[in-house]
Amino acid sequence: METDQLVAFRDLNPVAPTHLLVIPKKHIASLAALEPEDQALMGEIMLAIKELAQQEGLDDGFRVVANTGPDGGQSVHHLHFHLLGGRSLQWPPG
Repeated sequence: METDQLVAFRDLNPVAPTHLLVIPKKHIASLAALEPEDQALMGEIMLAIKELAQQEGLDDGFRVVANTGPDGGQSVHHLHFHLLGGRSLQWPPG
């Protein structure tokens, strides 16, 4: 999926049967760097994630992750969201 504002594609190292990355084209370092003017962009991203989850058949649920900062596991300093699904993601497992 690609729009004027974002791009989405499958992760090269998936951690779930469905693992997509959703990335704004505007450079934003992380969720912590969001500004009020990014509100519409964030809404578009969330609606795109909903649409992608429907397209992927994730009717039983999915998880959306945005790692933020070093303690949050962020290794790429450009805001992006992981859409995960296709199996139970309950925590703790079992």
